[in-house]
Amino acid sequence: MSDASTSSAPVVICGAGPVGICAALELARRQIPSVVVDKNPSPPTDLRASTFHPPTLEMLEPLGLTAAMLAEGLEVPEWQIRMHASHERAVFDLAVLAQDTRYPFRLQYEQASFCALGWAQLMNSPLVELRTATEITGLDQDSAAVRLQTADGQVITSPWVIATDGAASTLRGALKLTFEGLTYPETTVLATTRFPFEAHLPGLSWVNYVWTDTGTFSLLRVPDRWRVSLYPEAGESIDEALRPARIETRLQAIVPNKASYDVLECRPYRIHQRILDSYRHGRILFAGDAAHLNSPSGGMGMNCGIHDAMNLAEKLSRVLAGAPDSLLDQYDRQRRPIARDEILGQADANRRRMQQKDPAWRRAELERLQAISSQPAESREFLLRSAMITGLRRAAEIQ
Repeated sequence: MSDASTSSAPVVICGAGPVGICAALELARRQIPSVVVDKNPSPPTDLRASTFHPPTLEMLEPLGLTAAMLAEGLEVPEWQIRMHASHERAVFDLAVLAQDTRYPFRLQYEQASFCALGWAQLMNSPLVELRTATEITGLDQDSAAVRLQTADGQVITSPWVIATDGAASTLRGALKLTFEGLTYPETTVLATTRFPFEAHLPGLSWVNYVWTDTGTFSLLRVPDRWRVSLYPEAGESIDEALRPARIETRLQAIVPNKASYDVLECRPYRIHQRILDSYRHGRILFAGDAAHLNSPSGGMGMNCGIHDAMNLAEKLSRVLAGAPDSLLDQYDRQRRPIARDEILGQADANRRRMQQKDPAWRRAELERLQAISSQPAESREFLLRSAMITGLRRAAEIQ
C-alpha cells in the first residue's frame, strides 16, 4: 500500500446524517479536528424524521444550529392523542416544562433541512474535512488504530472512528455485530400533502396520533405541509398500499375532499426495534441508528442519536486530551440503557397504544391520558419522559 493512498485523522466519522453532523460540530467546538465521510454527494432529501425535542434544541444551541432551525421550523406547544370519529382527545401542553427547559415545545423541522444546514456548517468549519461521495467498503483495527478502506482504493487511518452510518451500517456489518431485536409486521406509508386538515378536524394540534374505527394514522405538521402516516390493511402488500388510488382512498377516509388529494411525496418504511450489545467495539464507537433502531412513534430516534453524539464527543475530546480511554466505556453505560429502556421501550409502548383496536381499551386509555393531561404535576412527569428529559437526567447519574 503506497503512502499516496493513505491519509490519517484524529477522529473519523462515518456518516453525515444528523448524528454525524452533531458529533463533528461538537468535536470542532472542543477544538478536535475530524474527517467526516459520507457516500452521498449532497445532503439527502428523502422523507425521514421531523421532530426535535426540547433538550435536543438546547444541545444544538452552542453548535450554532438552533437559531436557524427556530427561524425556519414550526413550534408545536402541544400534541394530542384523539378519537377520529368523535374528535375526543387528550391534549398535552408542553408549557408545563417551562421550569425544565428553555424550549417548552417540539420543533417540527424536517431532517432534510437539518442535514442541509449541518452540511453547510461542516463545510465552513476549519476543523472539519467533509468527504462526500466516499463509500467505506471495509475495515480492520488493532490496538493503535482503525484503517478504513474506501471504494476508490483509499485508506483512512485513525485512532478513533465514530460509526454514524445509519440503520444499514457498513461498519456494523463489517464487524459482524449482532443487532438483536425485531422487525414489526406492519409497513408504514408516509405521504405529504398541503391539504388543510386543520380546517376540517376540530381542535387539531400540529402533532396528532389518531385512532379510527378500524386502525390508526398520524398527522404531523411541518412548516408548509402535513405528513400523514398510514398503515396498510391486513393482507395488503406494500405495492398495493403505495398505489396512488389506494393512498387517495385512505386520505379521503380521514377528510372527504371533493377534489383529489395532491400528494407531494410518498415513501414506505419498515419499523424495527434493535440495539447493539455494546456501543464500543475496540476503537470504533457506534451512535444513532447504527447503534439502535426504534419505532418512530413519539419522534425519538433521531433525537436519541444526537444525544449519543453529544455525549460521545465530550468524552472522546477528553480522551484525546489525555484521559483514559475507559471513559468511552462510560459512554456505553450512559447511553445504551437509556436507548433500551427509555427510547425503545417508550416508542414500543407508543406504537402498541395506537395499534390497539378494542373500543373498551381505547376508551379507558383515552380517559387515563385525559386525566394525566388535566393535572399539571402528572402532566409534567409524563412530558418529561416523552420529551426525553428524564432519560438524559438518568444517564447523567450513571458513572
